[in-house]
Amino acid sequence: MQFFGFRVLIKRIKAIRFMMADKTVHWTKKAIIIAGIVYLFLPIDIIPPILFPFGILDDILVWAVILWYLSSELDKYWIGEKPKDYSRKFRGKTVVDDVEYDIEDDEKEKETDDIRA
Repeated sequence: MQFFGFRVLIKRIKAIRFMMADKTVHWTKKAIIIAGIVYLFLPIDIIPPILFPFGILDDILVWAVILWYLSSELDKYWIGEKPKDYSRKFRGKTVVDDVEYDIEDDEKEKETDDIRA
């Protein structure tokens, strides 16, 4: 279990922007973030103000659950584990597979040319 410290929390919040800009992230994960943002501005609260007079605590609780649920996805953006998607870069281009080749050293090639000459 990873320590859920203040620095990790801040880095995950900053990573939301990059996750939302990534086109490879599934739309449901983006919808969870959007729903969390909308919930911040709604006057409706999960915990009624009668039971708990501080209205911001339910917002903190909702965002803690969102950040916990999306933690593995968000961590990819600030730890640097997110693999690059080259599918758009190479779309429509021909890729050659199963080609065998040898790498020769230029100096050895020059030596053989000198010997032949």
